[in-house]
Amino acid sequence: MKKINMHNKPLSILLVEDDDGDAKALQRAFQKSKIANTMLRAVDGVDALKILKGGDEKEKIASPYLLLVDFSMPRMNGVEFIKSLRADSALHNAIVFVLTTSQRNEDKVASYNLNVAGYILKTTAGENFLNLVNFIDSYWRIVEMP
Repeated sequence: MKKINMHNKPLSILLVEDDDGDAKALQRAFQKSKIANTMLRAVDGVDALKILKGGDEKEKIASPYLLLVDFSMPRMNGVEFIKSLRADSALHNAIVFVLTTSQRNEDKVASYNLNVAGYILKTTAGENFLNLVNFIDSYWRIVEMP
């Protein structure tokens, strides 16, 4: 099993996804690609903030990390969650990819206005989550972070 690394540190992945089927499909794709990085799952934005900050008996995610965020979730949706990230001085630089079924241009614009790294349709990625996993692997091998 290989690990995606950022400057010799394994990359942690936080999946913010309320749908069990989508979460399991993505986790299977990571296993199939033999990527052994830590993947934590939050069921919504409220849960994700607890993982990022380490609260309510949630283990704080190790840095560096990448977030895959669903757009439509209960309690705190993707846009609300990303706005909270960007407003928090400790979390504002988080690398976020939106993973959604929404093809609405307004949602794409809102996401990119919040400085997401990418907007990925589940219908496209869902056909082959392996492509998404390979993309994430390539992204971290090519991109230089401060």
